[in-house]
Amino acid sequence: MSFEIPKIEKSTFYLDVAFSRARKKASEKRSGLKVDRLKKSKTLEIEKVDAINDILNSKLAKIITSFPNFDNLTEFYTELVKTVIEYKELKKSLGAMNWGKNKIADFSKIYKVKIKRCNDLDVIRRFGKEYYGRISSVLKQISKNLEFLEESRRIMRDFPSIKDNLFTVAITGFPNIGKTTLLSKITSSKPEIKAYAFTTKKLNIGYMKKDYKKIQFIDTPGTLNRVNKMNNIERIAYLALKYCAHMMVYVYDLTEPYSLKDQKKLLKNLKDFDKPIIIYLSKTDILDKKTVNDFKKKNKVITDIDSLKESVLKEFKNY
Repeated sequence: MSFEIPKIEKSTFYLDVAFSRARKKASEKRSGLKVDRLKKSKTLEIEKVDAINDILNSKLAKIITSFPNFDNLTEFYTELVKTVIEYKELKKSLGAMNWGKNKIADFSKIYKVKIKRCNDLDVIRRFGKEYYGRISSVLKQISKNLEFLEESRRIMRDFPSIKDNLFTVAITGFPNIGKTTLLSKITSSKPEIKAYAFTTKKLNIGYMKKDYKKIQFIDTPGTLNRVNKMNNIERIAYLALKYCAHMMVYVYDLTEPYSLKDQKKLLKNLKDFDKPIIIYLSKTDILDKKTVNDFKKKNKVITDIDSLKESVLKEFKNY
């Protein structure tokens, strides 16, 4: 799923656009009017009201519809939104857009009636100014909501695009142990790889094809065994493991950037998800054979890409 939400501007931007459009519409209408001053004034003021109402209602409606229907999201995305965004505030702010639309429509209707019934030029102009003030007040009242929605939009645009209809394999383990490199070898993904810890700042996703079908792989950031102290990207990885993954590939690194004790502890924690786990041993090209063989005698592990693919496909056939 993709969260492509257009940029949300400040309230003053929308007011400037609406008032500018209103002046332009009135100017275009003025040249063609062949009526007395009173009727002309009424017509132009109503033209401005209609333009402001149309523009602002259109802008606010677009904001509302650009956000997904949160009641229809998958469990992963529902929990993701609730984890990284103040969910109640998000719903409240979207509700404020609807409130703003309704208030603008109400004021527009009221002032159009007032202008139509008025036969005093000065009072018509006063109604016009009152209307602009009321509309400005409405936008001012939802200005904080607009700012919150823009902040939420920036967060949501970086949400991973995970397909919920595909068999999904999560590549997991500690940071900087070869997970992203493994993803690039087993799929067509071309993730950016850097040589320092915590390089994965998002969920990298790749796909392996088999007989016109796809298997989805997710490279998840390491959890550092700190379940109760996870940052946002680690929480996203946790939710991906819980809600999206059908199986896991756990990566061990015997060069020990993290101790084997901690790596075993993390593996034990991951078994609580009650999902099939394949253990893969990374960086075997820089390890001596004795170290690798000793580890293989004590643990059921895979050390080459072809064998790993075969194990994944075997699990995929049982899906």
